Amino acid sequence: MMRFVYTTLAYLLVPFAFAIVLWRGFRDRSYWQNLGERFGLGRRETATTIWVHAVSMGEVQAAAPLVRALRSRYPDTPLVLTTVTPTGALRGRSLFGDDVHVRFVPYDVPGCVRRFFARARPRLAVVLETELWPNLYRECGRRGVPLVLASARISPRSVGRYRLLVGLFRETLSHGIIIAAQSRGDADRFKSIGANPQRTHVIGNIKFDFELPDGAAIAGRQLRELEARDRSVWIAGSTHEGEEDLVLDAHLEVCKHIGNALLVLVPRHPNRFESVANALRKRGVRFVSRSSGARVRPDTEAWLVDSLGELVTFYAAADVAFVAGSLVPIGGHNLLEPAALGLPMLTGPYNFNSEDVARLLLEVGAARIVHDAAELATQVAALLGDPDERQRMGSAGRRTFDGNRGATRRLLELIDPLLERRQSLN
Repeated sequence: MMRFVYTTLAYLLVPFAFAIVLWRGFRDRSYWQNLGERFGLGRRETATTIWVHAVSMGEVQAAAPLVRALRSRYPDTPLVLTTVTPTGALRGRSLFGDDVHVRFVPYDVPGCVRRFFARARPRLAVVLETELWPNLYRECGRRGVPLVLASARISPRSVGRYRLLVGLFRETLSHGIIIAAQSRGDADRFKSIGANPQRTHVIGNIKFDFELPDGAAIAGRQLRELEARDRSVWIAGSTHEGEEDLVLDAHLEVCKHIGNALLVLVPRHPNRFESVANALRKRGVRFVSRSSGARVRPDTEAWLVDSLGELVTFYAAADVAFVAGSLVPIGGHNLLEPAALGLPMLTGPYNFNSEDVARLLLEVGAARIVHDAAELATQVAALLGDPDERQRMGSAGRRTFDGNRGATRRLLELIDPLLERRQSLN
């Protein structure tokens, strides 16, 4: 009965979900690309594959070490990477090129799921973090495809919701799914909703295993030397609608205390670059854009980074980082990039996308929470004026980042036997 209700609701919701995709496409045409994949259509693989699912751009980035390790270990097995968002697909293609087949995950209804499995032909499925797709998981069990929930987490307040959904694939959960949990608490919560204790392991958070782009730190220092050698620089990384105004309000206050302060402003989504530039013009902010190639002048107040793939380089060029998506209820973005660079961090109160990472960095004093423009201005000005505190916070973040690595290695120790067993059966 429960499965009938869920599947019926899923079928009813698919038209609305697709309508949202089409509507968003009027603002961002990337939503209109490969629409058939959302219904399980698309490329038909000629051989069995390893399937990795990462819901959006942050998870795709976090999956990069795992994907590269799997490609190195199993070079003859194609790898399919699925995601939900166009930015996730774009990031996957930029990271892996033609070496990985990037596509959208299908809607979780039986027909779409069956078409996806028939085309993707997975012999192993690896799903990152908290994604629950009852029909996809059930199809894994039906086809005998091993399923690994990698770096899996479940918050105490989500246990009830998970228990309800897990009833849709409980047999698979207890016998066919390996849980590679982030923490002991996560593992215990998965067991409480029916996970097999013998198949539940603690591996840590795979996000800590990302590698900084080659030369990013050096490139950042060179950029700083070239463009803002004698300036105090702070960066607002991955801002969303509603945050730029708060950041600019804060920057006006910062400049009252730090006269040579320069703001590096990095909007999250490319389709908003022009609107952010227009907002800067409307407010009378003296700025240069990265895409223009113009140099930062002594009177430049803000540097608009309207390019892709350079966020880490600009983090490396800054003194203080505000990690956005956190002053508005987006859920926060990747705090580990500035942590890996030894940069003191500020973040808003909305960090539910990576609560565990945010909590850990706050506990060790590597990051601070700000709730509004006034608090952001106060903290930025204080840190720009205190190099010793910047060094202390940055060092704490770097130590935390280094001390929590290794989840990918532990995950591969669980995956390798599954792939070898499947290979021996074929």
